[in-house]
Amino acid sequence: MFPEMESVVPTFTALFAIVGILILAGTAAVVVLIVLNVRKVKRVGHNPLTLNADLSVRALNSALLAPEKSIEARLAELDDLLKRGVISTDEHGQARLRVLSGD
Repeated sequence: MFPEMESVVPTFTALFAIVGILILAGTAAVVVLIVLNVRKVKRVGHNPLTLNADLSVRALNSALLAPEKSIEARLAELDDLLKRGVISTDEHGQARLRVLSGD
């Protein structure tokens, strides 16, 4: 064996062992985090395998991402509320002004 290699082999072996331990510790940490997340999701009543899809559907169906109603649709909704007696004539007039002013 080459004399210069004798000091490199123990260093390489120690480095290889340290890297192996770090990889095992990282893998164990990831597994623990996954288990904790799955337990929490199940505890609140969701399926962890479909959670991303469930959240996406909720977001897509939310009012935040819904297309904005046209002025005509908003005015028609106000007229319907007035006709059904849900709002008064004064409230209807104030709401019409807000819709028409862009609020």
